[in-house]
Amino acid sequence: MKKLSIAALSLAVLFSLGSCKGHLKKVIVYANSDIQVDNTKTNITVGEGSPHREQELDFTGSGPVTLNITTASGKITLDVPDDGLYIANLKTDTVVGSYQHTGAGSGDNHITQESLKQKLDSLNMLVRNENVNAANRNFFILPNHIQKLSANAQGVVYGPFKVIPSSLDLSPDAEIYKFYSIKETRDVISKLSGMMGGAPAPASTTPEKGKK
Repeated sequence: MKKLSIAALSLAVLFSLGSCKGHLKKVIVYANSDIQVDNTKTNITVGEGSPHREQELDFTGSGPVTLNITTASGKITLDVPDDGLYIANLKTDTVVGSYQHTGAGSGDNHITQESLKQKLDSLNMLVRNENVNAANRNFFILPNHIQKLSANAQGVVYGPFKVIPSSLDLSPDAEIYKFYSIKETRDVISKLSGMMGGAPAPASTTPEKGKK
């Protein structure tokens, strides 16, 4: 009985260690200047600037994480409650994005007027923060806010000013997300509108700058 108890205890310890190793919180930080992070990765400092910067932070513990952030306008805290993939927007303007459908297609790369219209309508709604919710897997992230994208921390995110490679070889169930700055999105809308002979991009109904 004693040997059995020791063996059972050993298995329990191994199972517990294995479970801890399975935890992952991935936070992608967006900012307008250099991102300085200490050894704990929970104390972050960003300054003022214009080039887009981003940094990935991985946390493997099972408990929640609090990010202590110092910006040019003051100090804030952002919470990472559980495992998954997050974006912490420390830029001075809103970022928007959505899940990208992947997988084998028909092989026809011809862009129709209907597909252009669908993309244009989707982007117009996104910059107005309309029909944005978890079910639609699209996101409107205000400055100094954090947003969970998925429970899958292994998802791939292409941030503002980055292009998804056309040669990207992915399985149909891969999780890919693309994000843009509001200005970048309006530029895309204007180009699409021009291709369709439409009006310029609408103004967002939600403030782009500030915390709320």
